[in-house]
Amino acid sequence: MRQRAPLRRRLRRLVESGNLGWSIAALILSLIALAPVIAIAVIALRPSGDTWPHLIANVLPSALQRTLGLMAGVGALTLVIGTGTAWLVTMYRFPGRRLLQWLLLLPLAMPTYIIAYTYLEMLDYSGSLQAFLRASFGWHSAKDYWFPDIRSLGGAILVMSAVLYPYVYITARASFIAQSVCVLEVSRTLGRSAAETFWQVALPLARPALAAGVALALMETLNDIGAVEFFGVRTLTVAVYDTWLDRNSLAGAAQLACVMLVFVAALLIGERLLRAKRRFHHTTGRCRDLPEDELARWRGALAFAACALPVAFGFVVPGIVLLGDAYAHVQAGLAPEFWEAAANSLMLAAAAAALAVSFAVVLAYARRQTRSELIQAASVVPAISYAVPGTVLAIGLLIPLAGLDNAIDGAMRSTFGVSTGLLLSGTAFALVLAYTIRFLAASLGAVEAGLSKISRNIDAAARTLGATVSKTLFRVHLPLLRPALGAAALLVFVDSMKELPATLLLRPFNFDTLSTQVFTLVSLYRYEEAGLSALTIVVVSLAPVLLLHGIIAGGRRPISASSLPASEAPGEMALRIS
Repeated sequence: MRQRAPLRRRLRRLVESGNLGWSIAALILSLIALAPVIAIAVIALRPSGDTWPHLIANVLPSALQRTLGLMAGVGALTLVIGTGTAWLVTMYRFPGRRLLQWLLLLPLAMPTYIIAYTYLEMLDYSGSLQAFLRASFGWHSAKDYWFPDIRSLGGAILVMSAVLYPYVYITARASFIAQSVCVLEVSRTLGRSAAETFWQVALPLARPALAAGVALALMETLNDIGAVEFFGVRTLTVAVYDTWLDRNSLAGAAQLACVMLVFVAALLIGERLLRAKRRFHHTTGRCRDLPEDELARWRGALAFAACALPVAFGFVVPGIVLLGDAYAHVQAGLAPEFWEAAANSLMLAAAAAALAVSFAVVLAYARRQTRSELIQAASVVPAISYAVPGTVLAIGLLIPLAGLDNAIDGAMRSTFGVSTGLLLSGTAFALVLAYTIRFLAASLGAVEAGLSKISRNIDAAARTLGATVSKTLFRVHLPLLRPALGAAALLVFVDSMKELPATLLLRPFNFDTLSTQVFTLVSLYRYEEAGLSALTIVVVSLAPVLLLHGIIAGGRRPISASSLPASEAPGEMALRIS
């Protein structure tokens, strides 16, 4: 009885304050976001006959090896490119630096499966470059000359790193910008050169931010299905896709998905261990511009080239290819199929953005209004969902939705003698829900950032004037949150437009989006016909990239990215930085 009294008092306080409804709603939404992961575990425990022994013997070892090799290569390359370019544009003055500060973000608008097919179109045996070489030197077949094979693990690492390095660049630059001038000046005063200051002071201070950036890049690598399929790299993601659709084994696909979840957990744990409990704070609230060394002549030219090459390979060259394809096939590209796919993409992305923002408002507001540890823990669930690859999420959603469909159909049959069929699974609803769960962390981060800027004194004043908790939200907070809600909706909208793995697995029959249309055309080697759809996705994706640059360049704050608490998930941290 002594233990129940405090619980009853807490429940009474929740009811009296009007927070009980918001707390229950937040718990329900957290369970919805967590449901796919639970479903995967349940499905994996089902017997799969001889499928699992076959997967262990013939599929899993090679898929693990390729996945680990791809992640190791992409992680190392994105770390070098992102950190190096961030340090150069932050700490040095050279020609073109201000322009490169935002140009280095542009590859973020280029999905991995789009840049993969553009380089295949250029560098494959039938591509423009090899065709030009054969015509110029009189070669007739591949036996007459040597050319690196783009359809390889090395090709996948290079191409994917060209568009994933901005994750490290964003976190690294935000950390470098926010580092204390005093620390850097003391290092230079003690005789350290700029290079020694970087290796011995700035880099250790930025390590937590770098770990988060690399973790995000590796999560995107693990989630990718388009680029690895085009390059012929059979990773775990491709193995899940093939096991479900080609072998018709949902249990086997779920068991492989559990292996992918182990990778996700390892990334999250590893990122937190690297950050541990390291927090670095400013000793003064005053911020001054960082000391910048000027690079003249050949040094400035080298710095410019080092920063311009990632932009060229990650955005400019693929962009030129897409523009050429779109222009050459504009009439064929504007066929009814394109407009139908574009309309489907816009409809799904808009619905997912609206639903994700609504979920985020409920979760963030419940967290603000109550100190319950359960509600605080529930807010971590969206970060877990953000880390779950799209293929895993699709499998985890299919079974619960199918079970709900069967229950509704059985109830309608027994009560009214009418069959409802598939109302949820196999429809656009499943896609909208998948997008919402997958990108809920993006909207939640933006909404919480907006709420944190609203003083709690406003809440107290509203309650003093007789407003309920709900009325305070709708009449006070939501009008003040319009910029944050717009940013949250934009992030989810663009991510949903680009999402490919979950769309491939959950889309209804004869239902295409721009991303699946690109994937289908490229799979059929109709590269040029995919240009307009791919270009449309890239243009739409530029909006949040430009918004992101404005926020990062908005000025220095006396808080560094490396001072973020170790309890914050990498997805949440990147969203807070962006």
